[in-house]
Amino acid sequence: MRGYFAIGVEGVSKAFNVGNLVRSAHAFGASFAFTIDARLDKRQLRVSDTSDAGGHLPLYHYPDLGSLELPQGCALVGVELLDCSIDLPSFRHPLRAAYVFGPERGNLSPELVERCEFVVKIPTRFCINVGVAGALVMYDRMISLGRFAERPVRAGGPTEAVPEHVHGKQIYRTRKE
Repeated sequence: MRGYFAIGVEGVSKAFNVGNLVRSAHAFGASFAFTIDARLDKRQLRVSDTSDAGGHLPLYHYPDLGSLELPQGCALVGVELLDCSIDLPSFRHPLRAAYVFGPERGNLSPELVERCEFVVKIPTRFCINVGVAGALVMYDRMISLGRFAERPVRAGGPTEAVPEHVHGKQIYRTRKE
């Protein structure tokens, strides 16, 4: 899969949820994870992060939204059940993205929503656990940007292999003289 992505949360208080999310991010190949204004004991993350994701990908803790720093060109994508949100199945993921989720029993702050380049929603009837929501977003990104065989018309697995990737010709930026 091309590009990179990160997973983050704002204002969470349950280390178990963050540990679960970071573990899933590690499994899906995230480049880093982050928290904003987290109210949790960061030492408790290991209880649910059984893959020791913190030992394999950077985990940044920002005390407030003003401290949040993302790589240049990285789109901040909020995940929130808002009327103006884009339905996840209709969303084209940016190649470079940082997805951010809200706290338990709460929403992303209006300031964070304002800072997001996109806001998407998982089309469910009500909010779901942040770890589950994160896994769904990462799975959607993977099937959208990854190279997989086409789904067959009938039930079951693919009947044709993934076509081989073909590189284009070399591009010369200066003329040969």
